[in-house]
Amino acid sequence: MQLHEARRADLSHKKILRIGRGPGSGIGKTSGRGLKGATARSGWTMKVTYEGGQMPLFRRLPKRGFRNGPFRQVFAVVNVGDLGRFAAGSSVGPKELRDVGMVRGRASDPVKVLGDGELAVALHVKVDAFSQSAIAKIEKAGGKAEWIGGAPKKAAPDFKKLAAEQKAKSAEKSKAGGKPAKGEGAKPQKPEGAKPQKPEGTKPGKPEGAPPPKAEGAAAPVQAEASKAPEAGGPTPPKAESAPPAKPEAGAKPAKAEGARPAKPKAPRPPRAEGAAPAKAEGGKPAKAEGARPARKAGGGGAAEPEKKPPRK
Repeated sequence: MQLHEARRADLSHKKILRIGRGPGSGIGKTSGRGLKGATARSGWTMKVTYEGGQMPLFRRLPKRGFRNGPFRQVFAVVNVGDLGRFAAGSSVGPKELRDVGMVRGRASDPVKVLGDGELAVALHVKVDAFSQSAIAKIEKAGGKAEWIGGAPKKAAPDFKKLAAEQKAKSAEKSKAGGKPAKGEGAKPQKPEGAKPQKPEGTKPGKPEGAPPPKAEGAAAPVQAEASKAPEAGGPTPPKAESAPPAKPEAGAKPAKAEGARPAKPKAPRPPRAEGAAPAKAEGGKPAKAEGARPARKAGGGGAAEPEKKPPRK
């Protein structure tokens, strides 16, 4: 035993530190809590995520994706290969599995049988859920799979998917040469006699007053001769002199074309009412009314000079 290992008998019972007993002790008055604030009040405890005022870590990290933590379903899993330890023809449920130690965890967790391994014993297995491969192996061994609370309901049919499949089948059938069934994308046929057929070899007559048709071959030879280009190296043909049109005689009116509209007769103007504007005087300029402004000076080009007012006294 060394000197530093020696202890007094009363050292195992540490003296209680008395706070709030005056300023002489060093922890009087505020009892070591400081002045005001949340830490000075009773009932305050620091949160685990508190980091002195800075942005805490759980708020600095990004949150992405879907989380169904409160709603997720957790199963206690058992494989088909592990059920071979039970005797043939026995009934196996969650209680039997827990008694053997094949299922651990909370008693409220549902049990699910998966299809890993092989089963050679016929068993009556009754648990909360099965995989499709586990059901096939249990039934293949001569056993039976039963759900607690009844088998799950089948999902509702996807009507959009069914309609798309039916449409694809009808399209393949129409390509193969078969007629599509009624209601499968078939268009209704048009009723017969919807549009009247035109009689063959007939043309609609022209309206009255139209110009007469040109005689066949009248202007064709002249145009054909004019359109012909001179041969290479040959002399150019002289141009045909066109006679100027004859001028009408002086005072003669031009003849009206046939089928022209007749001129409309001019209606007489009604007499003017009282208070109308005065008639124009001889020479083209209207007469001046009484009290009219004096005319501007010739060559002035500006407005008339305003009247001069006498100066104020």
